[in-house]
Amino acid sequence: MNAPTASSVTTRTANRVRASLIACGGVAIILMSLASALLPLTRFSGAAIIGTMMVAAGLVEMIAGGLRLRNRALAILPGAITLVVGLLFTREPFDAFVPMVRLVIGWLFARCAVLALASAEARGSVRLWTLAAAATDLSLSAILFIGLYATTITIIFFGPTHEIVSGFAWVLALSFVASGSLLLEIAGCEAEQAFQNQPKRH
Repeated sequence: MNAPTASSVTTRTANRVRASLIACGGVAIILMSLASALLPLTRFSGAAIIGTMMVAAGLVEMIAGGLRLRNRALAILPGAITLVVGLLFTREPFDAFVPMVRLVIGWLFARCAVLALASAEARGSVRLWTLAAAATDLSLSAILFIGLYATTITIIFFGPTHEIVSGFAWVLALSFVASGSLLLEIAGCEAEQAFQNQPKRH
């Protein structure tokens, strides 16, 4: 029987804790996506609320990225981008709807670019999920871009209607879902790797 050393037990425990924390981050961001989707149904609205949610999601994603064993810089960067844009929302008086949407389009495109770079360094299912998250953000930025200019006249004369605001909230929610799902996949792979590295007992 090969008895595991104290250092190997400590390493396995640390890897399991790390995987669990990354998974908690994924769940937290998915819950934020639900809050974003429900935002049009509440009396709360405006850039400050959206910014606060983005700051929280960015912090969670940065912490989860810092817990990864590989490619930490690229893993942290999408969360940092979300954090910075969220702070802009909370500090700048975005009273107009159009500038706010333009900023979100830029945020989504920047995240897409970083995730595409990160996918080149990832492997296996994590690479596929990273590409899926990048494709999601790219698609959402395109949808917002097309939708913004298709509804510009409506916004000018009538302001952002309930349908437009609801669509904007859902775009934010879907990006959060993609980010949270990616973190859950990463956590699953990290946990599986920790289990496989466990020495066998004979």
